[in-house]
Amino acid sequence: MTAAAGRLCLLAALLPLAVPLEHDHREETDTYHVSVGHLFLLSCSFADSGATWERGGSSNTSLPAGVEVRDGLLWFLPVEESHEGEYTCKRSNRPQSTKRKFRLSLSRGECPDPSEVLSLPMGSSGGLPCKQTEIFRLNTTRNVRWMKDCHQVQPEEDQIIVSEDGFMRFSPASLKDSGKYTCLIDISLNGKKYTAARSIQLTVKNEPPDFFQELHILKPQEAVILVQVGMSAELQCVAIVGLSEDPEILMFWTVNTTLTEDYEELSESWKFIINRGVVYGHSTLSISKVLPEFLNVPIQCHIGSPVEERTGRAWLVEADHSALYGYVAIFITASLVILLLPAVFFFKVDLVLGYRTLTAHFYKKVISDGKLYDAYVSFLQPKSPSVAEEAEFALQILPEELERQQGYSLYIRGRDDCPGEAIHDAITATLRQSRRLIIILSSEGTSHDLSCQCENQKQLLYEQTLGLHDALMMNDPKVILVEMGEIFQRLSGYFKKMS
Repeated sequence: MTAAAGRLCLLAALLPLAVPLEHDHREETDTYHVSVGHLFLLSCSFADSGATWERGGSSNTSLPAGVEVRDGLLWFLPVEESHEGEYTCKRSNRPQSTKRKFRLSLSRGECPDPSEVLSLPMGSSGGLPCKQTEIFRLNTTRNVRWMKDCHQVQPEEDQIIVSEDGFMRFSPASLKDSGKYTCLIDISLNGKKYTAARSIQLTVKNEPPDFFQELHILKPQEAVILVQVGMSAELQCVAIVGLSEDPEILMFWTVNTTLTEDYEELSESWKFIINRGVVYGHSTLSISKVLPEFLNVPIQCHIGSPVEERTGRAWLVEADHSALYGYVAIFITASLVILLLPAVFFFKVDLVLGYRTLTAHFYKKVISDGKLYDAYVSFLQPKSPSVAEEAEFALQILPEELERQQGYSLYIRGRDDCPGEAIHDAITATLRQSRRLIIILSSEGTSHDLSCQCENQKQLLYEQTLGLHDALMMNDPKVILVEMGEIFQRLSGYFKKMS
């Protein structure tokens, strides 16, 4: 067998769809040996919704009875003698029309003739694939049986192991293992029982056990890679292939069991890398644009030799940026807090005053204690020049500074009371609706011209008596005593300049 023919045979053994690469055999015909009465599924490497099938080798291209197309696969339910012949698979939904030719050759008996030949060196831990990937994809129960020379194979402990996907491994292979092996699968479809079969001719050669080194994939191994739809991505596959560059070794990728050449967005390459005497196979899968169909499906890196095949699997998952945005927001907030702390420390007084100014119009809405006034201002009414200083402070300076500048609400008798109302009742009600009582006292006492201010003195005395009583008994309102004197004269002058 030439090197080129060996590589073609090896690739046919390794591809999950059990067919050679389309771009190497567009004009060649692949032959499959099947038995009459068996279920058989024929697949193109590019089988999809855009693939069409026709009968070849005759003027009538329509499919014969008992043959139908399902999901791009050609179904023989089951194989009949009239089904023997050529079939063509075409794909016209791509920029370049592609077609493949197949020949169906009928065999007699339960075990069909071999469709391919494989070799194993004696003593190696190789094995045989069942080569019926399409059957294993069906969602149905199945029973796998291996036959050697059409006799049931009896797995012996630690000698022959059959995996769930039908792969039968020899450990180690001996000369007596040579022969025709047939993988039989018994399944039930739509209430009917079918059997599917494929045969492989195995030859065990008397060669050193280390003729082929055991393959080992380092990565990917169930790797999860975060990507963004519409953006580019790249996957790496690294495997140990032995101590020398073996031309019989091949590496390739599949996306959900479909070859990468079926997608314009995918391209792959691979090479040998030697490091400290060990030879590695390194393959790169480049994705120019991540499509939604690439997400959450197995993307597999395959590496195979005439002895065995190894597979590494990766999954593309769309990246969730919500956590990243949260971290960025926290970082920005923390940075702003660190930068603003010194400013708050040095300008805290200005910030408090500014806050009060901004919230002046909403202050009454914020307080929910039922009070109408922040303070009740009690002072002797200005009916003589001796109390003019107290009146100016109560009627001008306090409203300007506390009401207009700071947004507080004041009740000042003589300014806010209504003529004709019951004075004592009004004083009582208003005091109970105020949070504080501000009592303004003259530095010279309250004995100025008592004969002229008798009524005002009585009202002042009533205000102060009632307010002090409530403050002592109910702690409401709060009492603030303001004594006019030299300090307050200076303060009044400061407020006048500020206004």
